Amino acid sequence: MFVLGRPFASYHLWSLVAPAVGQERWHCQMKRGFIKARQKEPIVQELLAQATPPQRIGILAQKGVYEFHHHRELLSQADGVEKVAQLLKLSKTSEEVQQRVIQILKNYHGDPVLAGKQIVQLTRGDEGFPRPIFIKQVEYPFRLYAAMDCVFSEAGSRLHILDFKTGKSAFDQRQALVYLVAARYLYPHHKAVASFYNLERCKKSALITVSSSQLDTIENQLAVVAQKHQQDLRRYEQKPVNFSKIFPPNPGSHCRYCSFSSICEFSTAKSDCGEAEIKPMG
Repeated sequence: MFVLGRPFASYHLWSLVAPAVGQERWHCQMKRGFIKARQKEPIVQELLAQATPPQRIGILAQKGVYEFHHHRELLSQADGVEKVAQLLKLSKTSEEVQQRVIQILKNYHGDPVLAGKQIVQLTRGDEGFPRPIFIKQVEYPFRLYAAMDCVFSEAGSRLHILDFKTGKSAFDQRQALVYLVAARYLYPHHKAVASFYNLERCKKSALITVSSSQLDTIENQLAVVAQKHQQDLRRYEQKPVNFSKIFPPNPGSHCRYCSFSSICEFSTAKSDCGEAEIKPMG
């Protein structure tokens, strides 16, 4: 049975409610419906538990960075990469995952971006949901979830929030903005900045800074996201048969990469496969 919870916001929810700039064509609200409204259904739970190769690579990459700094001597040892690979039990993963994570570990071993930094927080990446931050908005209070990969101290009292990435996707600045809102509550006596670093491509983003008034605006945007999502959940709770109206689908070629294509009646993934099978060769 669906149970309506308290309003919340996170970068993940924001990305499900509204696409990143330039990604509008591939954005599907029905995915949010499966993840956030129907997540307790056994078949949906099973699909959510199946990590895709990109997701597994991202988690293992974060764990790899954590292990390098948890066992700092490995950063200076010639066989440091091999030892971290053993700690991650990479031999039990697929060949694709092994190859890409090994390369990530080699990249980091050769250029450890956190070396010499005063690390305040460094997560393994598999801790689950962080403790909620209660945002006491006058008009619409909500809980904010923000799982930060790494926070380190810089000159003076400034904190730098660094988010690690893998793959080829562009950085979504909204994620950094959510972290900066969270830092406002978690570290109220510190000024915070944020950036991204792609462990696979060894590429860093520009430094992201915001003013106090900009943080207010972002907080308001998150309140709108929390409110809209809560309203949609309430509508679904009242009339589950309207699932596709509350969370409208956006079928297309991107369906083949969706975790829910096997149970989504609007998915084009199966038809795409069929077309590919009868396509003339040559």
